[in-house]
Amino acid sequence: MKVTEAIQKKEKKLLSLEIVPPSRGFSLDEALRHTEQLMAFHPDFINVTAHQPYVALEEKDGEIVKLQKSKKCGTVGVCSALKTRLGVEAIPHVICGGDSLFEIEDKLIDLNYLGFDNLFIVRGDPLPGQRTFIPPGEGHEYASGLVRQARNLNEGLYSSIREKGVPTDFCIGVAGYPEKHYESLNKESDLNHLAEKIEAGAHFIITQMLFSAQVYTAFVSDLHKRGLEIPVIPGIKPVTRLQSLKKIPGTFHIDIPQPLVTSLEEARTPAEEAKAGTGYMARLINDLLEAGAPGIHIFTMGSGKNTQRLLETALGHGGI
Repeated sequence: MKVTEAIQKKEKKLLSLEIVPPSRGFSLDEALRHTEQLMAFHPDFINVTAHQPYVALEEKDGEIVKLQKSKKCGTVGVCSALKTRLGVEAIPHVICGGDSLFEIEDKLIDLNYLGFDNLFIVRGDPLPGQRTFIPPGEGHEYASGLVRQARNLNEGLYSSIREKGVPTDFCIGVAGYPEKHYESLNKESDLNHLAEKIEAGAHFIITQMLFSAQVYTAFVSDLHKRGLEIPVIPGIKPVTRLQSLKKIPGTFHIDIPQPLVTSLEEARTPAEEAKAGTGYMARLINDLLEAGAPGIHIFTMGSGKNTQRLLETALGHGGI
């Protein structure tokens, strides 16, 4: 089922989760165990992140050698396992980094053959040692270009044939940044980039993690003022430790509301800290749904236990 179809049904608010593939050489079983304990909450979709490979120079046996590396791999395999072993719709992330236009088209064709209805398209982060994102040769510099390529396939337009081919039918999601992307000079410029992705063919938005319903509603209002009416699903993460929270502004360039900070600072034990953070985020889920959000997207950050605690608490607050 497509994300937009699930939203239009309106039988219940949409719940989607985001997980990362296991590190190279590690078993998929552990990642699936963390996810399996969340199936009791009946997630509609599970997103699986993708990471571009890179070449690193390392010393081996006294010689400097080039090694192909990747932070994580196996996005499509994990998505297939989620569908076949857990029976849940999976959404693969498709990124600009690492592939030429032709290689990306091959990936999209494979995803179509495998029966994936949804894609989540992002540019991807700069590689280690790079201050800015450097697109691959004959690749996309921005996510809007990749969105346009996926839309072209939906229209039967392939790169190496002149006549129209059989169209795909992907529902395309993109990222939105309520407090602006850290590379954008200002919020207006960032909204311009998001508008380009929507005009290129995006069908829904999942936001960067946020910690305030007011931030979400202001973002949606800004889009509506531009005539951009596609669904916007707010992204949140479980919060259980102040120390972890302190890393977020520097990494993601977003603000943390003072009431959340205060509640964690006043906690006297790790258990109180986890309870305070979970309670705040559960109330946020309720506030977001009451503000009209079509659902909630949770960045699980590899922790099924923290996500489970958050969802159980949210149910107690009348949330999803």
